[in-house]
Amino acid sequence: MQTDSTDEQQPTAEAASPVKSETLNSIEQLSEPSAGVPMSPRQTAAASAGAVQQQQQQPPQRHRENTPLLQAQESAASETEGEVDLTGCSHYADDAEFAALIRETLRAIELGVNPERIYQGSSGSYFVRDSSGKKIGVFKPKDEEPYGRLNPKWTKWMHKMCCPCCFGRSCLVPNQGYLSEAGASIVDHKLGLGIVPNTKVVRLACEVFNYTPVDRVKARTKRNLATRLPSVGRRFHRINLPPKVGSFQTFMDGYKDADYWLRRFETEPLPQSVNEEFQYQFEKLVVLDYLIRNTDRGNDNWLICYGKPEIEARDDSDPATDSGLVDELGDDWGIVQQPKISLAAIDNGLAFPFKHPDQWRAYPFHWAWLPQAKAPFSDRIKELVLPRLADMRFVQSLCDELVCLFRTDRGYDRATCERQMDVLRGQALNLTKAMRDCLSPVQLVQLPVLTMERTRSRTGASGSNVSDDQQHQQQPFTYRAKYYKRPFFSCC
Repeated sequence: MQTDSTDEQQPTAEAASPVKSETLNSIEQLSEPSAGVPMSPRQTAAASAGAVQQQQQQPPQRHRENTPLLQAQESAASETEGEVDLTGCSHYADDAEFAALIRETLRAIELGVNPERIYQGSSGSYFVRDSSGKKIGVFKPKDEEPYGRLNPKWTKWMHKMCCPCCFGRSCLVPNQGYLSEAGASIVDHKLGLGIVPNTKVVRLACEVFNYTPVDRVKARTKRNLATRLPSVGRRFHRINLPPKVGSFQTFMDGYKDADYWLRRFETEPLPQSVNEEFQYQFEKLVVLDYLIRNTDRGNDNWLICYGKPEIEARDDSDPATDSGLVDELGDDWGIVQQPKISLAAIDNGLAFPFKHPDQWRAYPFHWAWLPQAKAPFSDRIKELVLPRLADMRFVQSLCDELVCLFRTDRGYDRATCERQMDVLRGQALNLTKAMRDCLSPVQLVQLPVLTMERTRSRTGASGSNVSDDQQHQQQPFTYRAKYYKRPFFSCC
């Protein structure tokens, strides 16, 4: 993303030279016949040869108009323009499926299939479609978050103007929800949960996004100049609207709100095998939300996909068809397959706090009131996550990946980010304790909350042959637990 103050590109060396400019003007005058003065064949041939030679010497002009998505290679130039370097967060070459999804998004925007704004929620988020109009992703720009400067929802603007004392959540870093979305995907991938749709940070530009009037006027003026004066338009670094940084999450097709299916399951109980699978998927959601300390997990922002039972046709070659049961049931019979159920954890933008909620509201997990939260953690979920969370080296490697992600933001603060990791380490410690003690999710959320502060001990290697830097690197880390008090309103 480039700044507006550097929209015009520096002219090339040939265009900047006044001698060469005069030479070009003289050649153009020679190549045009003067009014009333016919040119001889020799003069015409010389002028034509000079024009052809000049066209061959002139370097080809590069079109500097940015595509809707800026690739990682283009972000290197942003450092010299005063913008934050987002090379790390735009890099997705290691994910071929996600790269293909982005290419399809670019193709759709070029064909005029623009994203569609989602009118639910308190932020400016958009359904991204492919060239055929099918939903393939959800894009959430940073500057259109609930407390962003370009949030198109007037409710948050009224909240900010009329009630500034209750504005925002004091435990969260403002306007970093897009990083929280991508960070939840990293945690999900590291733990092998598989319930968070693939989410990464990208940069997109489209006219349906919420831009300031100044940006729209600039883009319109540049397009008009590029159309009427191509020589001037080539000098612009960007012609279209500036791209927006935000999170891009894969769209989950076939899923519905959890509240819809939970009401259905009250009247239509699940089969035993399906209920066990649902309990396992639910425990994955508990692990994710508790580890990242999600402050906005209701039954309307996690999804359930419940497939209907399928009936397979009878196979005549099966030896079982020779039994007498076939004669009793007749020809119209088949094998009923068990329905499949899966979960998807979306809307993870209000997570990774730098402290536990300790003021008025506690922001509880609403899944703690469900019947599934009263059962102890199963052996299946323990085998999946307990060996990893019990290893402090794994937890620290997870924190290092999250720090690399959070560092790409312009408002990154090292001390605040370290406090976020302290909360995550404390949550991992409580989660490990709950699984080892065979507690349930509702008992997990009742444990005293704490943070694990990491500091370097002073018992490292010493000696005359060890420098100060080497001694600092060899000092081991120590962790100190710090407990938090509960907020006044612990139920909201």
